[in-house]
Amino acid sequence: MATQKLIIIGSGPAGYTAAIYAARAELQPLMFTGPEVGGQLTTTTEVENYPGFPEGIQGPAMMQLLRKQAERFGTQIVEKNIKEVDFSSRPFVVKTDSDEYQAEAVIITTGATATWLNVPGEKEYKGRGVSACATCDGFFFRGKDILIVGGGDTAMEEADFLTKFASKVTIVHRRDELRASQIMQDRVQNNPKIEILWNSEVQELLGDGQRMTGAKIFNNQTNATSEVAAGGIFVAIGRKPNTEFLKGHVELDAKGYITVKPGSTYTSIEGVFAAGDVADPHYRQAIVAAGTGCMAALDAEKWLANN
Repeated sequence: MATQKLIIIGSGPAGYTAAIYAARAELQPLMFTGPEVGGQLTTTTEVENYPGFPEGIQGPAMMQLLRKQAERFGTQIVEKNIKEVDFSSRPFVVKTDSDEYQAEAVIITTGATATWLNVPGEKEYKGRGVSACATCDGFFFRGKDILIVGGGDTAMEEADFLTKFASKVTIVHRRDELRASQIMQDRVQNNPKIEILWNSEVQELLGDGQRMTGAKIFNNQTNATSEVAAGGIFVAIGRKPNTEFLKGHVELDAKGYITVKPGSTYTSIEGVFAAGDVADPHYRQAIVAAGTGCMAALDAEKWLANN
């Protein structure tokens, strides 16, 4: 079995950027896309905040461009998912369902997945009123009434942020108290544009076939169901980094994100690097993922030259 200089696990802005830099540095990267080829942006319709696209660009189109650029410089892309790794000795070993590969260095860019409600209408209107990222999509909801689901700090931050655009923000929370820190609760409860529906759960998302138009809300105390008109909904009930297969092989934080040495992409294993949302619980932006993808390739190139 030939040993690769560099294997990149995962696609998306971090993976493709790492591949572009690594390929131009003659590292002949081999990339495994994972189950979602192109990452989370393939489920985003409009991307308006990525520099260089003044008119905006569709998420899937942008990922196609990044992929073409990575391939142009010689990245070999395999549309398979890595199920298992062995970082205990070099060369490192990564395994798909059917094959085994070896590499001198590995960059992990497997991203994170939003936790969704899994109710009727959610899939249908994803990117057409349904979002899991207020900082990415809030701008599109100017002047609309919108819903946000969740009770933690992220949900409160996003609700507060969305009042810059929306005419009204309604927080739908399944309990009668919030999990969020007191300072975030106070901020939300003192904002005249925010209302909270307590003991409430979204049962179904409604739409006209083109866009979401509202939601069916179930009150778990009274068992009453009502319909609420809304131009959009933001789901803020958590995110999960895609690191299940890495447990015990590389250091993860309490939430499962890969820990990297500050100011770098170095993980707890020499020769293994991490970039993008898989190591970023804070920013979760395509441009940040691309930036850390560049860092990972430069870190890997330097590390390989010294080892």
